[in-house]
Amino acid sequence: MAFVLNVPETPEDQGSQEPSPYDESEVHHSFHQLIQEQSQLAAEEGLELQTRGSGAGALGASGGDHQAFLEPKGAAVHSSATLRILASMPSRTIGRSRGAIISQYYNRSVRLRRRASRPQLRVLGRSARPSLRLYDLELDSMTLEEEEKRVLLVKELQGLTVAQQDHMLQGMPLSLAEKHCLREEARTPRGKQGPGRPGFLSCCSRLRYACVLALHNLGLRLLSGLHALAPWHYALKRIGGQFGSSVLSYFLFLKTLLAFNALLLLPLLAFIVGPQAAFPPARQGSVPTFTGLELLMGGGRFTDTVMYYGYYSNATLNQPCAGPLHGSQCAPAAASLPYNMPLAYLFTVGAAFFITCITLVYSMSHSFGESYRVGSTLGAHAITVFCSWDHKVTQKRASRLQHDNIRTQLKELLAEWQLQRSPRSACGRLRQVALLGLVWLLCLGTTLGCTVAVYAFSEFLIKSPMSADQEGLLLALPLVVCLLNLGAPYLYRGLAALERHDSPVLEVYVAICRNLILKMVILGILCYHWLGRRVDALEHKCWENFVGQELYRLMVMDFIFTLLDTLFGELVWRLISEKKLKRGKPEFDIARNVLELIHGQTLTWLGVLFAPLLPAMQILKLLLLFYVKKTSLMANCQAPRRPWRASHMSTVFISLLCFPSFLGAAIFLCYAVWQVKPSSLCGPFRTLDTMYEAGKVWVRHLERAGPGVSWLPWIHRYLVENTFPIYLVSALLLAVIYLNIQVVKGQRKVISLLKEQISNEGEDKIFLINKLHSVYERKERSRVGRTQEAVTPPADHRDAQ
Repeated sequence: MAFVLNVPETPEDQGSQEPSPYDESEVHHSFHQLIQEQSQLAAEEGLELQTRGSGAGALGASGGDHQAFLEPKGAAVHSSATLRILASMPSRTIGRSRGAIISQYYNRSVRLRRRASRPQLRVLGRSARPSLRLYDLELDSMTLEEEEKRVLLVKELQGLTVAQQDHMLQGMPLSLAEKHCLREEARTPRGKQGPGRPGFLSCCSRLRYACVLALHNLGLRLLSGLHALAPWHYALKRIGGQFGSSVLSYFLFLKTLLAFNALLLLPLLAFIVGPQAAFPPARQGSVPTFTGLELLMGGGRFTDTVMYYGYYSNATLNQPCAGPLHGSQCAPAAASLPYNMPLAYLFTVGAAFFITCITLVYSMSHSFGESYRVGSTLGAHAITVFCSWDHKVTQKRASRLQHDNIRTQLKELLAEWQLQRSPRSACGRLRQVALLGLVWLLCLGTTLGCTVAVYAFSEFLIKSPMSADQEGLLLALPLVVCLLNLGAPYLYRGLAALERHDSPVLEVYVAICRNLILKMVILGILCYHWLGRRVDALEHKCWENFVGQELYRLMVMDFIFTLLDTLFGELVWRLISEKKLKRGKPEFDIARNVLELIHGQTLTWLGVLFAPLLPAMQILKLLLLFYVKKTSLMANCQAPRRPWRASHMSTVFISLLCFPSFLGAAIFLCYAVWQVKPSSLCGPFRTLDTMYEAGKVWVRHLERAGPGVSWLPWIHRYLVENTFPIYLVSALLLAVIYLNIQVVKGQRKVISLLKEQISNEGEDKIFLINKLHSVYERKERSRVGRTQEAVTPPADHRDAQ
């Protein structure tokens, strides 16, 4: 449907001519033409643009048949003249007026044809919706009729190359049938070829463009196929559409952990596990047989494999070891390419942790930028209603999924809006604070009891040595820890039911905080048990293998308890909730499940130094856990009864993974590398006082190697051992963080100023429309007056007759 400005012509207008479409310098924006024309008419008639208030008052007093003006702070009814002007504005006509679109692209084709050199296809910008800032637009349909514009556009298209024709037609917001007709009309017949454009060249250009288009379509299909092959693409969409963004955040976090473990495993396989597997050390004694208990216990046949620290050699690989140099390492042969296994072990674990740290910080900053965007979210409801539907979706299953997703988003937005409009009273807040304090005391008391139980049981195991026939008792400590980690969150959940939080988001955050305190304190007790007590108790044994096996058993027991709780616990709770309590299916416990993921990942980071293949186990665990949790979610859980939008949930999960989990694991490993004496019977650091001394030994070898590598000892001495560069880097990092904070504050200030400027621009446009309205009505009244004077005979003439 086309909106046409139908302004009655005056005698002055009949003699004026419109600028020729062939003269590009005379083509202007229609709104600018209207303003300039009306200003000239107002000047000719002796009218002055008065102030806003006086103009409105004068016009209001001139007659009661005129409509009220549009004020910026009040909605008023527009007159027919104002509506005609508004209908002809560029923002009202682009995308609706077919003649305006054709006229615009005619002007564009004129500019393309008159260029001195034709641009290549790669130089042209990507076609988009027409923009008033880039192209001139002629909207006056009285100048050229639509068919004339079409003919002129076809003529100009014929002067372009085939590639430019197709590129321009793709950007036109017209129907496919109209584009096809324009393309057919623009194709020059064979009999009317110019002398410089033989038919053979035209066919070659068409063939070349067809090949380019085919390759482009093939690339788009490959990209869409790769996007569809992303891990759990459809499953995540289904979960988000059926259960909302809160439950979806758990599965997205699981997917993120899978990527972290894959990134951690790659350097370990390439520089530690792979070289040692290629050059295995000589076996000592007989090889134990595989009984199957190794999958649960972690010992037995697995002890003498690349799974654990004790298997790795302290010799230089790919050469025979005649005798250790100063009791530490083998002397490298002259013609070989030595591979220092202790140095590779230490640097690879450090580099893997450094890469993980950088990835975590980047992920946290990226998630922070996505979740806490600068700006207002006041229009989120309208955007969700009017702009969320993807019109490219044609399949019934995909449309149903998108429908569920939009419905869930609207529920979350409305629930958040309703929560903000219903605050509690002062007495209700005091009662809530007192209840929160009581529940927190009970939860902290439970955490303290669990911590004391783990510490007492670990001390009991140290004081009661077990024989070789009692290997099953090694599962006692992991069993107790997993039982406490499973039972305490249910107790916290029961106490949380007494609090009755208004916000579901706050309820989840409080549950996460309580579970996090419990798991981190228990892990702290275990770290003290391993590095503080077990090292002394296993002085003449390979204590590193024992710590690696303990972490392996903890991971296996944690996975088993998670499966049992998911397959049976959630099923039993669903039956109780449906049959006895008559509440329907229970909700998915986000806090407990997320803390289980963080706990498992912390165990993986703690055990990388003692069991380099633990990330591979964690990857298998996460893969199985995704499908188990997804199946249980669909069968045993329902969407949250109080929908809430998890806009910041991913940022909170990544932050918890970074600071309590990764930071604690890094401190644990740094203490093991710098302070704890390695075992003298196994591992790549068996003859050193600390693991860190492997780097010092390497530096001493480099100093004796010659001046060619003298810069490496200098780097180690002044950049690694010296503390000043560390302080300098820390100061620079803090300075960068401070500058980023200031930049964000500046962006907020600029955005507020731009919002104020947009508001002022809107008022200016309303003022301009009012003035144009007054000028047009004054012109209309003068035209009607002149018409009446021309029709009515003079009074003296009637008297004479």
